[in-house]
Amino acid sequence: KIMYAQYNYDEAIKLLKSQKDFEKNKDYMDIAAKCQVAKASLVEYPIEKITHVFFHTLVKDTSKAFDGDSDSGGYNQVMTTIDEFNKIIQTMYDKGYVLVSPHDMATVNKDGSMSRGKIMLPKGKIPFVLSQDDVCYYHYMDGDGFATKLIVDDEGKVRNEYVEDDGSISVGDYDMVPLIDRFVEEHPDFSYRGAKGIVALTGYNGILGYRTDSSYETRPDDLDADKVKWLDEHPDFDLNTEREGAAKVAQAMKDEGWLFASHTWGHQNVSQVSLERLQAD
Repeated sequence: KIMYAQYNYDEAIKLLKSQKDFEKNKDYMDIAAKCQVAKASLVEYPIEKITHVFFHTLVKDTSKAFDGDSDSGGYNQVMTTIDEFNKIIQTMYDKGYVLVSPHDMATVNKDGSMSRGKIMLPKGKIPFVLSQDDVCYYHYMDGDGFATKLIVDDEGKVRNEYVEDDGSISVGDYDMVPLIDRFVEEHPDFSYRGAKGIVALTGYNGILGYRTDSSYETRPDDLDADKVKWLDEHPDFDLNTEREGAAKVAQAMKDEGWLFASHTWGHQNVSQVSLERLQAD
């Protein structure tokens, strides 16, 4: 039923026909027939017209993000609140937008060349690519009303941690990844064949809220003050534990249809830095 809702009719039929009692099960036969009818009604969407919608880390607590300090202006310019994000996604869904993956738009052949893909959707549906930059929960954002990391909960779902004023940790859906996961759970037809979004990571503060960069362990003389402060506050820090935690979250995200991209380790402007610097980064 999920495959049917996500326009993945061939895989739905394949799954149904793999059941030993397929030809004796009226429900299976009916769903397979329904898939064939739906597949016949699909139209190809022009690849060149597929748009890209991008977000930074979402603001959970506006009173902290927009408190008038030196970061408030930047947050106001480039960040989105959870409330704004939810309204945007709901509006897009209501207008017929559907998440798609670049891997369905184009494929890489064995010889390295590219082949054009096809996005086949019901008439009126509008495919788009979703992405989010950073998702590293930088130190400078601590205390400014943002989530602090992504985790995998006891049900295997990706969620966020958030540090409350009293230092306690709340777990919930406070950023794009878990919010989209929950939205697709309720509206599977918002996703084309299970696609979610792309997360473009930097690395200098680690990834996904985990302090995975080697500098946290080696502590070079030029280690920046934010890292020193964080390490002083976390005397039980262990690099391998952090990397294991990040890997667990990354795998859970991949299993849910998320893709990863490089935003460069040090947030480099690729159009301005030298090739040598980019390679080193």
